[in-house]
Amino acid sequence: NGAGKSTLLRALAGLHPVAGGKIIWADKIQRCDIAYLPQRPNLEMQFPITVSDFVLAGFWHDCGGFGHIDHAQMHAADNALAAVDLAGFKNRQINTLSAGQMQRLLFARMIVQNAQVLLLDEPFNAVDTRTTQLLLSLLQDFHAQGKTIIAVLHDIEQIRAHFGDTILLARRAVAWGPTAETLTQENLARARNLAEAWDEDAAMCDVA
Repeated sequence: NGAGKSTLLRALAGLHPVAGGKIIWADKIQRCDIAYLPQRPNLEMQFPITVSDFVLAGFWHDCGGFGHIDHAQMHAADNALAAVDLAGFKNRQINTLSAGQMQRLLFARMIVQNAQVLLLDEPFNAVDTRTTQLLLSLLQDFHAQGKTIIAVLHDIEQIRAHFGDTILLARRAVAWGPTAETLTQENLARARNLAEAWDEDAAMCDVA
């Protein structure tokens, strides 16, 4: 924690100023091609919106705030809900969903958004094993479609099993590259040491 992983994702999404250096995307990538799923989505859960309408909001870049949703988009939204095992929930209010169901709903909206780059901050946090496996399967489908997936994760074995490239952060970038070469015992030990280190010469602070 505190390594700057979430800040890095927010910077990639264009939501956080960059103090130094540059973020350079391929020429074909536009802002609307990037989907960002924060660790704690800033959602007003009491807002009266159905599960179906929430997914249809993924077509915002195509329709705008007052555009018309056509039959093909309605069908795509239904398919997205089926893909995350929420087909029977389309008419329910989002405030009736559990944490795991809400996470699946956010993934359904990403499906219809059809972004080329997915930025995911702890996407499996607070969800059960079944939901995690379902979401991992969706990510594999996204990857097979040629999409770029950048995810903040803590589960080392999960990363080894499902992600081909890794950047290991602990206050700074410790190592990066192919996952098997990055998540070595030596690099993980370096990361732990950096995360646990403190400044013995730091000034005392007063506690009121």
